[in-house]
Amino acid sequence: MSHWDRPNPHIIHLRVTAKAIDRLGHVNNAAYLHWLEDAAWSHTAALNLDWPLHQALNRTFVAHRTELDYLAPGFEGDELEIGTWVAANDGRLTLEREYQIYRPSDATTLLRAKTRWVCVELTTGKPRRMPKEFVDGYVVTEKTE
Repeated sequence: MSHWDRPNPHIIHLRVTAKAIDRLGHVNNAAYLHWLEDAAWSHTAALNLDWPLHQALNRTFVAHRTELDYLAPGFEGDELEIGTWVAANDGRLTLEREYQIYRPSDATTLLRAKTRWVCVELTTGKPRRMPKEFVDGYVVTEKTE
């Protein structure tokens, strides 16, 4: 059985550097948020929906709400995997992306998170309906039981 919450995650790999460590000696909360954004953009590129397409369509997504559940601390030198999926796409205005940060060395999930994204027009920043490319490209990965 897979350790991932959903099948076929898009995965990025990283090694925790000293820059990510806070005064308590573990990964700072803000570092996780940066890694989630990196994973989301990597997945977006893998779906052939990278930034130049967003610019051409005059649409992108902005974060509306992010929830992070910190389950275990990460430390300098840890090798981590960040998995992400599209968990919901209403085909109109919003999509939800889920994330899981996993440390293979001890089979530990450090964090689970989700972000609700709203489609906006780049030139105005106002919410706008998703273009067909986003509706068709950001396909939901169903959870396995």
